[in-house]
Amino acid sequence: MTSPLISAQALLKIIDQPDLVLVDARYSASPRQTFENGHLRKAKFIDPDKELADIKEDLALGGRHPLPKVEKFCRVLGDLGINPNNHVVIYDDQKGANASARMWWMLRALGHEKVQVLEGGMQAALKAGFPVSTQPIQRINGKQYPGKEWKLMIATMEEVQSKAWEKDHLIIDVRSEERYRGDFEPIDLVAGHIPGAVNVPLTENMDSEGNFLSPEEIREKYLPILEEIPNDHIIVHCGSGVSACHTLLALEHAGLGIPKLYVGSWSEWSRNDKPIGKTLNLD
Repeated sequence: MTSPLISAQALLKIIDQPDLVLVDARYSASPRQTFENGHLRKAKFIDPDKELADIKEDLALGGRHPLPKVEKFCRVLGDLGINPNNHVVIYDDQKGANASARMWWMLRALGHEKVQVLEGGMQAALKAGFPVSTQPIQRINGKQYPGKEWKLMIATMEEVQSKAWEKDHLIIDVRSEERYRGDFEPIDLVAGHIPGAVNVPLTENMDSEGNFLSPEEIREKYLPILEEIPNDHIIVHCGSGVSACHTLLALEHAGLGIPKLYVGSWSEWSRNDKPIGKTLNLD
């Protein structure tokens, strides 16, 4: 099994291999402009909002970043020149906590095994001397990637509501402690958390430099939380189903497998008249 992470130094050594596809998944107000202003050499562009999600006008229908239809994502992969035999490396500029981990999960959900996230993102690559390019966005209109369904586990809002308080299930909220407590909510309409969910902020997957903890450190952190609960009884969520993938990647990095992803996450839950949990801050 391919490690879900690759270092900038390791990527530099293989950048010219013919089967490698490097993908720039940085999120910004204008991802295309961000890409064309400068990206890692040989990187291909993907738009996180338009190609890694299918955003509805009513965000109550699936939250802020619902998954696109499998067929649509497979067409995007074909246009990027990605086939099941390619080695795909994805980067963002938020330590993997944004769209790179989401795309990693989506490829793994199609059954693609050789896919990795660049450890430390674009910043680490630049620090390692990775060359930068301003080449415009290019698409090849290639053969559609063969995929018919998401093969990794996905939880629905109804499942989350029915399982949140069951002792043999676990709901993990990876947002910041302040957002979980309900101190404030910078993005969605309502502050708080899903009642019954436990808070394990995704930032705790990383060290002070923003790199993922070692597999041993992640296991030491999560095993007391996961206890003996099987992965199909563990549901991970965030605000909109994107940064939760950072924790799914961390668990896979530690050899703990990939639990269920609640894609709608807090952005869907909080817009559907569901119970809202708040935690008193006694500090």
